[in-house]
Amino acid sequence: MAAPSERRNGGGASLWAALLLAAAALRPAEAVSEPTTVAFDVRPGGVVHSFSQNVGPGDKYTCAFTYASQGGTNEKWQMSLGISEDHQHFTCTIWRPQGKSYLYFTQFRAEVRGAEIEYGMAYSKAAFERESDVPLKSEEFEVTKTAVSHRPGAFKAELSKLVIVAKASRSEL
Repeated sequence: MAAPSERRNGGGASLWAALLLAAAALRPAEAVSEPTTVAFDVRPGGVVHSFSQNVGPGDKYTCAFTYASQGGTNEKWQMSLGISEDHQHFTCTIWRPQGKSYLYFTQFRAEVRGAEIEYGMAYSKAAFERESDVPLKSEEFEVTKTAVSHRPGAFKAELSKLVIVAKASRSEL
């Protein structure tokens, strides 16, 4: 799935696009449950770290964030997971609530299990106070059926937010 190649109407437009895609993916009768939000530390030092959470009946879905970063000190980040009432869609948002991260990311990957990504976006800056989300350029990251990740050589080391909307994987008979 290709990400938008440019920012057209400011960061608010990308948020609305994500919300509209999520709303389109969910039929009106399938409201999303109250999301579960968990705080975690993003730690610098150049070492690869991971954080993951499960959601849904029997922990049907998993969202995992794997990264390496340099500079500064630990930052508080959050992962929010929501699921539709029919348990066929889920959302995973990973972000720094204070807006822009001051860490230099050498790599990142947000991966889902139990579902396939219908929409994925990465941002260099998360909305904070009066400022809007700022998406990464499309050449800096890629979206596959199961992950949103950096593109080696193209990613410019700025990351503050990831958004994924995924649909349940088809069961094999």
